[in-house]
Amino acid sequence: MPEQATTTSRYFTLHRPKVQRPVLVEIPHAGLAIPEDLGQELRAPLDSVLRDADLFVDKLYADAPEHGASMLEAHISRYVVDLNRAPHDVDLQTVPDHPAPRGVQARGVVWRTTTGGQPLLRRPLTYRQLQDRLARYHRPYHDALRAELGRLRERFGFALCLAAHSMPSRGRTLGSDRITRRPDVVPGTRGGTSADRRLIELVDAHFTEAGLSVRHDDPYRGGYTTAHYGRPREGWHVVQIEINRALYVHEATSRPKQTEFEELQRVLEELVAKVAKLTL
Repeated sequence: MPEQATTTSRYFTLHRPKVQRPVLVEIPHAGLAIPEDLGQELRAPLDSVLRDADLFVDKLYADAPEHGASMLEAHISRYVVDLNRAPHDVDLQTVPDHPAPRGVQARGVVWRTTTGGQPLLRRPLTYRQLQDRLARYHRPYHDALRAELGRLRERFGFALCLAAHSMPSRGRTLGSDRITRRPDVVPGTRGGTSADRRLIELVDAHFTEAGLSVRHDDPYRGGYTTAHYGRPREGWHVVQIEINRALYVHEATSRPKQTEFEELQRVLEELVAKVAKLTL
């Protein structure tokens, strides 16, 4: 019997295709929702929420299940918890009573500032508040991600994950403080270690053939999903794909560029279709 889309949580949805292939598209940052009970902890104006989301990435990959891919999409804003960060990625300014913090930046698993530097937290979190956020949002999402990768590997012998993101059009490159326009696409594989070379080369070649500029691992090498689940020797292969937001969005207004959006959507649909045919 064909599998149907399955809602597994109020905070994320796992879509499964009717005809399954060994592919999972994972979308952790397109969500915009901020639960009401966090209003006393957060100050998050809508324009900031939109700017710091991977806006419309869920819509860009909406047809992925038509090509045999499962799709896991989060609904919460990354201001609630960043699902592409490790649970211990937090600094003492964010959680002063954390017993073993490993983070060194303001935007770890919980962000205390926006990318523009505006404060997000009304006051530092307690360790108990952090644990509550992790238990409610981070752990269930990653339980679902891990289980789906395991299901695909058990069925096909391997699992291919495209970790789908978008990035601001301008920013720093690795090793530089100069602000420049970023390439169209940045595939991140932790230096080529998170996936089989055939998958990495397929992704790079696909975007290049589509006329897009590609720069591997710079400035994004792949976050928690790529580092934690990219285990080629165990049959789990992950490539993080960062799309330049200016390709499909007016960044000043967060409104889509309709023609360009539809063209990019087609490019990504074709990518998923190609990955679905890959045999390792």
